[in-house]
Amino acid sequence: MAALWTLSLLLSACLFWPACLALTPPAELPQPHNLPPSLGFNSSDGSLSVDLPMALRVFSVDYHHVQAPFEIVLWIMLASLAKLGFHWSGRVPAVVPESCLLIMVGLLVGGVIYGVRHSAPPTLSADAFFLFLLPPIVLDAGYFLPGKLFFENLGTILWYAVLGTLWNVLGIGLSLYGVCLLAPSSLGDISLLHCLLFGSLIAAVDPVAVLSVFQEMHVNDQLHILVFGESLLNDAVTVVLYKLFESFLRLPSVSGLDVLLGGCRVLVVGLGGLFVGLFFGLVAALTSRFTSRAQVIAPLFVFLYSYLSYLTSEMLHLSGIMAIVTCAVTMKQYVEANVSERSKTSIQYFLKMWSSVSETLIFIFLGVSTIQDVHMWSWSFVCSTLLLCLIWRATGVLLLTAVVNKLRRNTVTFRDQFIIAYGGLRGAICFSLVFLIDDFPKKRLFITTTIVVILFTVFVQGMTIKPLVELLDVKRKKRALPTVSEEIHSRLIDHLLAGIEDVVGYWGQHYWKDKFEQFNKKYLRRFLIRDDHQAPSSILRVYQELERRDQRGDEEAPPLVDTRSDSRPLLPEEMDSIRRILSRNLQNFNNKTRAYSRHTLHQDATMDRTRKPLHRHQSLGERYTFNTQGEDGEFSGSRRGRAGLSRSHTVCSMSPRPVLQDSSVPGATSQTRGLVDPKSSAARKEQISPQHQAPVGRTPKKQLSFVSESEKQQ
Repeated sequence: MAALWTLSLLLSACLFWPACLALTPPAELPQPHNLPPSLGFNSSDGSLSVDLPMALRVFSVDYHHVQAPFEIVLWIMLASLAKLGFHWSGRVPAVVPESCLLIMVGLLVGGVIYGVRHSAPPTLSADAFFLFLLPPIVLDAGYFLPGKLFFENLGTILWYAVLGTLWNVLGIGLSLYGVCLLAPSSLGDISLLHCLLFGSLIAAVDPVAVLSVFQEMHVNDQLHILVFGESLLNDAVTVVLYKLFESFLRLPSVSGLDVLLGGCRVLVVGLGGLFVGLFFGLVAALTSRFTSRAQVIAPLFVFLYSYLSYLTSEMLHLSGIMAIVTCAVTMKQYVEANVSERSKTSIQYFLKMWSSVSETLIFIFLGVSTIQDVHMWSWSFVCSTLLLCLIWRATGVLLLTAVVNKLRRNTVTFRDQFIIAYGGLRGAICFSLVFLIDDFPKKRLFITTTIVVILFTVFVQGMTIKPLVELLDVKRKKRALPTVSEEIHSRLIDHLLAGIEDVVGYWGQHYWKDKFEQFNKKYLRRFLIRDDHQAPSSILRVYQELERRDQRGDEEAPPLVDTRSDSRPLLPEEMDSIRRILSRNLQNFNNKTRAYSRHTLHQDATMDRTRKPLHRHQSLGERYTFNTQGEDGEFSGSRRGRAGLSRSHTVCSMSPRPVLQDSSVPGATSQTRGLVDPKSSAARKEQISPQHQAPVGRTPKKQLSFVSESEKQQ
């Protein structure tokens, strides 16, 4: 552990020492005696002069030639070592979130650089953040997004992300403008639009900070998807509102028409990013269909098309976050069906590595960029901003949840509401946006206030949210992966609810989900997935997905061998053999058993009748008779059923002696009328072999048998 921190300090020294040399004026640098030949410089008389070296140099250093990539590699190495040291620091990860420790490392490195150079350390530019560090994190979040949970809670997530963000932006902005009016001497030069602009950036809940904290707590799936989905879409809304208020500030005056056009622009930016991501996702899926002969480059298309969707949206001034999330969600199921297992593993691990490095760099640069000379302090503005962020988010969550709980089957409990309100952590999104503000007298105050809010939410709220989750006894996520049986029953319930909604004429989420599944199966999967990769059975797809999760070695996967058992653990070869046997058995079972759904029931019922049924069937349109025989008498009745359905046409009889039946007697489909002939019944009883007769002296037992009417009429 000590060696890791020592190595980190050495790397930080390597970072600021070359930077000091790079900032030294050229006149102060020592001039070497032997320079390489330089061509193209004219002498005083206008002739071309060539400086020839005095002697051949055996060893030389040219740092400026590799300065940019060298420093980038050092920063990544420092971030990776800090992350590695955090996970080897004993009990620290159980108390301090990873984001807090990385910010402290950044503060330490920034302080060392400031002490040596006597100037501000390098800051993370907004372009570097939005173009290089943010896309991998959002891509990873969208690609591994739990689709079923996300779309089941999509209405609630949009409710929080859109209306909740508008509530926070307007509430914080208008309240801060009131604070500025109450202190005209120090804050009087801050306009209403500046307050709304600052409110739009300070309301941005950072998915990086939220994910880094909530993934360590393992909260229940509903709470996790609500917080994560709201923070993910919240960024898209806040960035759009920030650019809208920034455009208003550059106008000489804002009219009602400008406000109306601004609202239309918000819709265009959001929906435009959605359609751009959908287009590139489908193109990526179609491209992966033709990678069977070059599987080695198949993972590359996932990253290229995703990043291209983000850049295209930014170029068109659309929402890049919406574009890359939509692209990842769209292409995942089709790409994974086309590529090999090794390509899937490469995609998953590279996305996790890329997003982890970006997340670590962001938190370290947050700490480094805090050490600045541009701070301006105002107790009233800073404390008011911090208090208003907590108040407006809490009231927004309570009011919006009170409305949405009336429309949800699984209501959001008060404990979950508290965690949602308390989990609004700020991070690099608002930190990068505040540096993009055009220069005006109070810009430094906005920067200082943003840094204070980020440090408070990450350190105070981030460090106390885990004890609060345990104190409130918030429901945790089930650690074991779902079994095949659980997945099958879950799908059964989905189909059942879709059928109920279809019967009662209610177009709910299960109805539209069922419609999309049929459209996806009939058109999209046939067009975007290779024919040899079409999954023959949904049960087999579920089993293969669970097997892939197990092979990836997910942290939440249950152990393959019970550690409490004294038996020998299974070898990898034995596990592979078991998987092959189960896959083959599931495939054989699927080939032998016809699968029915409410969409294919009427077609399949008339296609294949070559299989021998257990009972002969007749249409309920024909008359059938129930005949029950007992010791005391007989009861017979008849009724006519609906045509078009199919039921077993049998007669249930209880007799003192068992009756042998032949299920292959012809004439089972002929129309029958009347009661059973008692003579034929008696003749059939005389043909029973002696070994099947009841013993003498014992009371004969009543036995249940099924006799068709057509057999009794023979």
